[in-house]
Amino acid sequence: MRTLFKNISTLTGIVPEGVLRKEGRAMDEVGTVENAWLLVEDGLIAAFGGHSEKMPEADEVVDADGGMVMPALCDSHTHIVYAGCRDGEFLDKINGLSYEEIAARGGGILNSADLLHRTSEDDLYRQAMERVREMISKGTGAIEIKSGYGLNPEDEMKMLRVIDRIKRTSPALIRSTFLGAHAVGRGYTHEGYVQAVCDMMPEAATLADYVDVFCDEGFFTVEDTARILEAGAACGLPPKIHANELAESGGVQVGVRYNALSVDHLERTGDAETEALRGTETMPTMLPGSSFFLGIPYGRAKDFINAGLGIALASDYNPGSSPSGDMRFVMALGCIRMRLTPARAFNAVTLNSAYAMGVSNLTGSITPGKRADLILTFPGWNLTKIAYLHHTPFINKVYLNGNPIDYGTDN
Repeated sequence: MRTLFKNISTLTGIVPEGVLRKEGRAMDEVGTVENAWLLVEDGLIAAFGGHSEKMPEADEVVDADGGMVMPALCDSHTHIVYAGCRDGEFLDKINGLSYEEIAARGGGILNSADLLHRTSEDDLYRQAMERVREMISKGTGAIEIKSGYGLNPEDEMKMLRVIDRIKRTSPALIRSTFLGAHAVGRGYTHEGYVQAVCDMMPEAATLADYVDVFCDEGFFTVEDTARILEAGAACGLPPKIHANELAESGGVQVGVRYNALSVDHLERTGDAETEALRGTETMPTMLPGSSFFLGIPYGRAKDFINAGLGIALASDYNPGSSPSGDMRFVMALGCIRMRLTPARAFNAVTLNSAYAMGVSNLTGSITPGKRADLILTFPGWNLTKIAYLHHTPFINKVYLNGNPIDYGTDN
């Protein structure tokens, strides 16, 4: 099946074959073609060109009518398999309790674990798929999903089975991460739970693509993290790390030591973290939705880029600290609060976020051979307007693997 998109005002997000991430000055580059066409064949991007080049024959023609075509957004850090709602904790936050104080009172992650334990697998899947459909309607085409609200072997595997079901049934590209070390499960000592996570690893590895640890103050230490990552490596699971949300925890350094695909959060970093990341394959990933919701610092994105590093941005969609999977808003926060240019923020929510979940060879840019995961906008839009008018509807249609998705528009 060959589908031709014609009358595209701007085809944006073009990246040469073989380029899997952007760093430093390359973060300012956004490949574009004006007055363009795009050919999709069997769900993959086949070719593109400008008005002076002859358009190929196709089985189906989509008239973009002057809209922009861009790659679908990628979200490399979410916790969207959860039960119910934690709106009561929202009131606690309004009344001045901190993230740590809510957790100490039995709220936070442990609250979600209790709710998840009481929820059936089918109901968890139903609730999570509602969130997936919402994210797709807002332009996201690739999603990493973590476990971590089970906190015991039975419930962690329940979560991983739900994520695997989403992977098999959603049109989005899904990756799964085992985050058994999200908090210490009820009934365990700290040491006992670290060992339990290591013991879960062989079974978790049958369904997960990655292993993650919340390496931060009050959760898991650098030593705990190293032990868990070694257990993951023995089972073939590459790491992704929660690091430096609450303190300069050493999580970045231990993640780099174990060749983590990404180190995520990074709200509190210094020069030591920048130096640790320089010259590595690890993608620094910042979660401005969490900073926005919790009122904590935003990551030093500009400093990282000026040091020659790349950055990714992701939503951290979860019920306690970032209850939104709107990657367009994440891009806007990157511009408004982190002072990134629209080009830098766009690269951070497309190619680099795809890299941070290990799929930038498959999606995240306009590149021949990649999945045709696309956003067709209404006429008159550009990257600056998408971030500036951050809640004005701009999506005409989302295409995943070349197929139009009918989940409604972005708002």
